[in-house]
Amino acid sequence: MLQRLLVRNYVLIDSLEICFPKGLVIITGQTGAGKSILMGALSLITGSRTDFSVISSSADSCTVEAEFVPDNGSFDPELRLVVEDAGADWDDGSLILRRSISRNGRSRAFVNDVPVTLQVLGDLSSRLIDIHSQHQTLKLSDNAFQRSVLDLFAGNGKLLETCSARYRLLSSLKSEQRELNEKMDRLSADREYTEARLKQLEDASLKSGELEELEAEQKILANAEEIKGFLCSSIDMFDGGNGGNSSVISSVRDMEKMLTKVSSLVPSLKEIPERLSACRIELDDIYSEISAANASIDISEGRLDEVEGRISELYSLMHRFSCRSVDELIQLRDKLSSSLSDTEDLSSKLDSLTVEINRLDKELSDVAASLHDARIKAKKGFASSVMESLSFMELGGSKFEIELKPVEIGPSGGDEVHFLFSSTGESPVDIRQCASGGELSRIMLALKNVMASYMQMPTMVFDEIDTGVSGSAADRMGAMVCGMGERMQIFAITHLPQVAAKGNAHYLVSKSAGAENRTVTEIRKLTDDERILEVARMLSGSTLTDAAVANAKSLMGLN
Repeated sequence: MLQRLLVRNYVLIDSLEICFPKGLVIITGQTGAGKSILMGALSLITGSRTDFSVISSSADSCTVEAEFVPDNGSFDPELRLVVEDAGADWDDGSLILRRSISRNGRSRAFVNDVPVTLQVLGDLSSRLIDIHSQHQTLKLSDNAFQRSVLDLFAGNGKLLETCSARYRLLSSLKSEQRELNEKMDRLSADREYTEARLKQLEDASLKSGELEELEAEQKILANAEEIKGFLCSSIDMFDGGNGGNSSVISSVRDMEKMLTKVSSLVPSLKEIPERLSACRIELDDIYSEISAANASIDISEGRLDEVEGRISELYSLMHRFSCRSVDELIQLRDKLSSSLSDTEDLSSKLDSLTVEINRLDKELSDVAASLHDARIKAKKGFASSVMESLSFMELGGSKFEIELKPVEIGPSGGDEVHFLFSSTGESPVDIRQCASGGELSRIMLALKNVMASYMQMPTMVFDEIDTGVSGSAADRMGAMVCGMGERMQIFAITHLPQVAAKGNAHYLVSKSAGAENRTVTEIRKLTDDERILEVARMLSGSTLTDAAVANAKSLMGLN
């Protein structure tokens, strides 16, 4: 149950810290006193979206803190799992949820002083408190709300989790399947073109560095006669041609021998023979290389035509495929080959994905069928429980039924739930077409009464659920709310004295002049005598009469 609420700098609330008891807690106040502001502050704990506009004009941030304690000795065990998974410390004695909003739009959430996400805050608060706002009666026209109420009664929580998980996974796989099909279509449309381009590149038998080698060979072949002439002349010079008597190498060898003898007589020439020896060895290597080069050069017009043809082919391919080198042509060839292989891989993957989708589709259909069966089984008992509450609130002659209509399977199964109602007991029709405001209020309270028995919610807040109801029907609504307060903590914000008189504790919301003549909202607990006067005011208006006071005492059972 909600034991303590702290609010700072929220709209017109400067600072508020108040404790609440068990049972039925009544909150009243003049129209515009700020009851809705109090509800708005409390809604921050549920993780609802908001912005800096809720911050008091005199502050830079606002804070709302709610402390919950177990009503019957211990919290719901699932709460501990959520808290510990969020990394917060678990205290079985109390659970403190806090939310802060700053003017820069930053929102921070805490559980037992440990920072958590808004999702965690919302998950925890949804297990601790249920808030019925002034406009929530409109939800009765929402088929999703109607379905959720029936599922709660039927205990379909696990089935819904399974259905939602299967649906999300199936949707994801179908999205992947669509993408693969689109990619396959694109590849198939381009396949013939890709294959033709690939064949041209594969037929070219491309090799890295080939163009550079060919261009070097082409230069040699184009100048082969001139090159060979120079090489032959060089060889002749080495061999002593042009009338010479000995080769260059032989002459150097003879010089080496003579100077070796001389160096023994002339010490300054001692190193000359060694230097001549080194020159002779170098000349010998040069001669060998020139001879080999001369032998390798073939004056062949056929080979030149072949080389130039190959160079022309490579440049033509580079131009055709917008490449700057043979290496880029090779990369393009490999890419085209890979894309064709991808088509085969995608086809195989698509086949596997289709099998998995069919399997999940069958599982989803089975879960949806189980949900449908559970709803069919539960709807009669649920309608009977609602009618029991409606009869208590003087709608005994009415009729309430539930109709299931098949729809495309989604995260909540394949049923659309419709609440049918007739105030006269005749053939019921869709509730949005027939129920008045007062009837909707009583139907919503009846639903909440049934839900409270199954959702094990420790705290419920009703913000003017009695709108449009008066007289004995209002008294019956007050009695029902009071009955719910015997099983759990109930907050009832109301304008009806019949409801206010039933409370275990009564709080008054009012406005007053604060610092700098700012209007601020306050809330305080009323004494027993003050409660009588407040109920009397609700009965008679601003002027209290002895009759109103007496009537208030009667409503409160004090006579």
